[in-house]
Amino acid sequence: MAAAGAGSRSRSGSKSTAKSTSKANNPIVTPDAVRPAPVLLVVGSESIFADRAVSNVLAAARAADPETEVERMEAAGYLAGMLSVATSPSLFGGGKVVVLENVEQANEALVTDVTGYLRNPSQEACVVIRHSGVLRARPLLEAARALNAPEVQCQPITRDDEKVEFATNEFRRGDRKITAAAVRALVDAVGNDLRELAASCSQLMNDDETARIDVDSVERYFGGRVEVTGFKVADAAVAGHAEEALVLLRHALATGADPVPLVAAVAMKVRGLAKVSAAGRGSSASMAKSLGMAPWQIDRARRELNGWDESGLATAVMALAEADAGVKGGGRDPVYAVERLVLTVAQSRR
Repeated sequence: MAAAGAGSRSRSGSKSTAKSTSKANNPIVTPDAVRPAPVLLVVGSESIFADRAVSNVLAAARAADPETEVERMEAAGYLAGMLSVATSPSLFGGGKVVVLENVEQANEALVTDVTGYLRNPSQEACVVIRHSGVLRARPLLEAARALNAPEVQCQPITRDDEKVEFATNEFRRGDRKITAAAVRALVDAVGNDLRELAASCSQLMNDDETARIDVDSVERYFGGRVEVTGFKVADAAVAGHAEEALVLLRHALATGADPVPLVAAVAMKVRGLAKVSAAGRGSSASMAKSLGMAPWQIDRARRELNGWDESGLATAVMALAEADAGVKGGGRDPVYAVERLVLTVAQSRR
């Protein structure tokens, strides 16, 4: 089997989202760049990246040898000796790819067999070790890393800017152009599920024939699906849009959102503004560590501070304290407490 292709240290093909999971110097490859190797690691809980990595390995192996045999084994149900049989040379020749699924659930037989196999892996087979990244069975990962086994890191994407970057890369992979505003609108519309976001990108690329996908295209396909969250409520409130913030808040409450995280979202936004306001001038990069914020968050807060003064921020911070107590048992009506907070914050902007 050919060695895995080199790639940037990233989950989704972009260098800014890499998160190393090991101090080892084994090569880190992206899901798109990975190729068959005697031993491959696919580590992390973001299944869309892991699935892509495995699919790309299988595709590359079959492209090199259409007769490649593929065998998948579930770690929890593994029986002693299965790996040895699966990686043994075939009487009819041809390559072999063995995918060990959910290795974090490995039983004693699998741990024993994989440990032994790693001492002398077959050069005629590709063994893919897929692990969620939890502590269980981590020694197997470290043993493979010690062999310089290529690794695909499939860490979850949680930050908003990472989702935007992921979606942008999806269109780049599809060789399609899309405006930055359209990407932002798509992320807002689809919500938190990364697999659904990827599917939505694919749908737009397949259905929209324009040379450059714009916001109108996103609205046409996904306009009715905008997910109302506490952060959207907070954005509208700190922008001084009281009516919009209340509409978003009531929609969120009507669809099952709890007042406590809604207040927390507004608190995060307002406290971020207060910290950046008090910090004064300086580059966002140099201030990031001391403020406990990412540089992009500082830049955004500076833009949002337009229209805010010290008095307004003080009023908003005091309203937060009251609302926090109100939604955590200190008041009769948590819904009223969060509505009052949103109105007070919106009206505190000059």
